[in-house]
Amino acid sequence: MFSRINDRIELAAWRQPRAMLWATAGVVALGFLIALEIAARRYCGVPGPITNQAQEVIFAPKPGPLYGGMALMMVVLTWRQRFIAAGVAIGIDIVFVLVRWAVDAKVPDGHFFGNGALWVMLGYAIIAITRRTGQERVLLLKGVGLGLLLVAGRKTGDTWLLVTAKTRPTVLDQYVATADHALATPSWLAGRLLAATGPIGTHLLHLVYAQLAVAAVVVALYQLRNVAVERRFPSHHLVRTFLVIGLLGPAIYMIFPVVGPVFAYGPGASGTGGVHWAAANLWPNTPPPINPPHPMTYDGITPRNCMPSLHTAWATAIFIHSRKAPRALRCAGAFWLIATLSATLGFGYHYGVDLVAGVVFALTIEAALRSHDRGWDRAGIQLVTYGTTVFAALLVAYRYLPMEMARHPLVFGPLLILAMASVVHGYVRTTKLWEPKAAPMRQPEPQPEPA
Repeated sequence: MFSRINDRIELAAWRQPRAMLWATAGVVALGFLIALEIAARRYCGVPGPITNQAQEVIFAPKPGPLYGGMALMMVVLTWRQRFIAAGVAIGIDIVFVLVRWAVDAKVPDGHFFGNGALWVMLGYAIIAITRRTGQERVLLLKGVGLGLLLVAGRKTGDTWLLVTAKTRPTVLDQYVATADHALATPSWLAGRLLAATGPIGTHLLHLVYAQLAVAAVVVALYQLRNVAVERRFPSHHLVRTFLVIGLLGPAIYMIFPVVGPVFAYGPGASGTGGVHWAAANLWPNTPPPINPPHPMTYDGITPRNCMPSLHTAWATAIFIHSRKAPRALRCAGAFWLIATLSATLGFGYHYGVDLVAGVVFALTIEAALRSHDRGWDRAGIQLVTYGTTVFAALLVAYRYLPMEMARHPLVFGPLLILAMASVVHGYVRTTKLWEPKAAPMRQPEPQPEPA
């Protein structure tokens, strides 16, 4: 009896810090969303993420994130509950479509479905609070929270990008473009190669670039496939890395605002409007000249979302988390990484040095999350410290040494690749040390022969 009481006391003592941690994280997240809502209305004159998310309960949403979020939520459900949830979501969407058709409501292209998925997630949140208890309630709330986090992350990111455009009137593209000469301006080369492939290559890379979240959901669903059976989430999975990258990355945008080659040195992604703000209309045919760089003013619409390349960081995370999946998923993860790197350069959305920073950024965050889960040890602390130092050194070099990098590409180009490769090597070596080692099979002792 006394042992059971002691076990309960120890369990309560273990749960209390975790509960305080989750409560603190919730308060911080809510405060951040409220601050972003205020910033969006003050600086941009538009509703923020909270208002936009609330509107999608009734108004036509973009279906992809909502159904992706519902798919993540359903990992905690049984197969019967999953079929019921999917059927209810589709039924609600059909009702919304019929009502909009009856009243001749105008909706954006492709925004016909999605309300049903949001209603189902909110409904399961109510069920968790009112009809579940104990561990079942916690598990269901975690599933709902996981799905809603994916949706809220998309809304928060869209609002944050608009805030970067409004609050950072000058950009540092000339510095990054000059430093990019150390890598032989790969965006200009990739842009010409992509144009030579014709519409097939362009459409394929557009699909890969736009559907990065779909690839992430597929890998995450594989990692979380046993949650409903084991009644718990794994200690580390892709969604956590995705969310942390999306949370920390935009903060770097405020420190190092960059719009990208197609905007700063080309017509802009939407036609000729960017030429009025561009330093010169050079992309992708003529690399920019090596001149002393200076900050340049740009419009208040284009996001300053290049440094680091978060698409590269997310694709790197997908690649890492697909390494222990079946061969088909491993090949898909490798393809998505290569295609994403090709798209970011070929469409002129990023400079080569953005991609180098994005890889280092992703590996450092992944190392920090894994170290936090398994307990910080010397190897983990050293890896995270080294990755952070390399990332900071890259930003400092891009900002204060671009002319030296451009004038000595045979020195700085290999140094950039070596710095990135050293972080990759450190991550691979350290994570191998963390892998559980199989104990050698014990050999049976020889029996003495009978006399």
